[in-house]
Amino acid sequence: MCCQVIPDWKDQEWEEEKPESYAGIFHFRFWRFGEWVDVVIDDRLPTVSGELVYCHSNDSREFWSALVEKAYAKMCGCYEALDGGNTSDALVDFTGGVSEPMDLMENGFKEDEEKRSELFEKVLKVHDRGGLISCSIKATTAADMEAKLSCGLVKGHAYAVTDVRRVRLGQGLMAYFRSDKLTMIRMRNPWGEKEWNGPWSDSSEEWKKVSNSEREKIGVTVQDDGEFWMTFDDFIANFTDLILCRLINTSYLSLHKTWEEAVIRGSWRCHDDPLINRAGGCTNNKHSFLQNPQYVFDVKKPEDEVLICLQQKDRRATLREGRGENMAIGFELHRVELNRTYCMHVTQQKVGGSAFINSRSVFIRIDLKEGRYVIIPTTFDPGLEGDFLLRTFTDVPSDCRELTLHEPPQTCWSGLCGYPSLVTQVHILQATGIAGQDSDGASHPYVIIRCEGEKVRSPVHKDTRSPDFDTKGLFYRKKSNQPISIEIYNHNVLMDSFLGQVTLPGEQGHFQQTLHLSGKGNRRDNDLPGTLTVAILSSSVLTNI
Repeated sequence: MCCQVIPDWKDQEWEEEKPESYAGIFHFRFWRFGEWVDVVIDDRLPTVSGELVYCHSNDSREFWSALVEKAYAKMCGCYEALDGGNTSDALVDFTGGVSEPMDLMENGFKEDEEKRSELFEKVLKVHDRGGLISCSIKATTAADMEAKLSCGLVKGHAYAVTDVRRVRLGQGLMAYFRSDKLTMIRMRNPWGEKEWNGPWSDSSEEWKKVSNSEREKIGVTVQDDGEFWMTFDDFIANFTDLILCRLINTSYLSLHKTWEEAVIRGSWRCHDDPLINRAGGCTNNKHSFLQNPQYVFDVKKPEDEVLICLQQKDRRATLREGRGENMAIGFELHRVELNRTYCMHVTQQKVGGSAFINSRSVFIRIDLKEGRYVIIPTTFDPGLEGDFLLRTFTDVPSDCRELTLHEPPQTCWSGLCGYPSLVTQVHILQATGIAGQDSDGASHPYVIIRCEGEKVRSPVHKDTRSPDFDTKGLFYRKKSNQPISIEIYNHNVLMDSFLGQVTLPGEQGHFQQTLHLSGKGNRRDNDLPGTLTVAILSSSVLTNI
């Protein structure tokens, strides 16, 4: 990470033996809108009475921090643009990672020990994999900003997390045979002073519970250098906000989890034609919400952890032009038909989404079931224009792409081969009481929807005779009177076995039915156990679904 921000740092270092090689310029890089941007500055730094005005080191001969700050200010437009900036955005600029802000007042962290334990594991994993972590105590009023609390902590102040670990308690050899470990976190006040004065502070009695070797191992020092330890429970009790900036690993040579990244650049643009307009605003604007850009991707595992980050272009550099405020942005995530290839025209099953905030980026981390999903990035208000960057991370390639067409295109073959006159959505909700296939009476069913030579197959549901399929297929049909067939099979190692089917009339309509499974060919209608619940939605207007 350091090599990305300060490339060729050894070549830029001052050398007393070679003063003639010093050119008075420095070269830095920051991650902006999907790429590393080069910034070159000179060595003139703002001072008052010979002292640096802003960022500085305790060592009067060390200037790298002030130079990095100047380069960052140049990229953002000016030093003023850094005042009151967003810590989450800055972490991304210096790493190219993905930031996840967390409100520690929500989700029961302060009350639920199990949730605190899960959060500690998450924070530990981010730290161990080289991510950056920041925390703060929310200041509710202007007077609260930088107010020092009786415990030594400062409100409205961004602390850097410098270590996360389990600390072994006890003295001597017996400590290694005991399981007593304390979850602890170390922070640093960027002022270089004013520390936590509660339990496990630098000179507290609690450190006597830890051996000298353990204290040396974790680097405990007794000095007012702004760095201090506290238990994770005390951390949760005192801090209100936490930012985890993950360094997303995309290298196949790594021992850690490798993510598959999809990066797409898009824009919100206004137009009078609803089919061309791409600035529809949030879901509150029901008539225009689905006019926003839409991006489809697939989850190809039974369940996968998915990271989604939406970022707008930073406007702080245009502060003096009156455009310095970021727009309120966000996105919704909908589960759609397994074979959808055209834009959504009615909202589907919403499974997640981000908050809407005037931040440069918004983010969610979510566990999704196998299937196809559509991301709809929006501004909160309609009619606002801007560019955005959408990043998705999955365990296997998701084939993320934009949906650009609203219906099947007409070609020179449409007159000869025909053009769809009907669009039908088939939603398989559930089956009940299907035949057991395994020795223990269970089955591993999946469903296939067949319509005019096309088919949609659901994922396999393991060990159940009453699966909740919740599977949708979308069909653009030329023969509206041709029936739709739905078949259920059991997944076997060698050959899948047939469990039953239902046949639906093909005419236009909107209904939900529970039907008994039947066999194939001339077998009686109700000769197989089980029922299937199906919902059908059809329209002669191809842009109605």
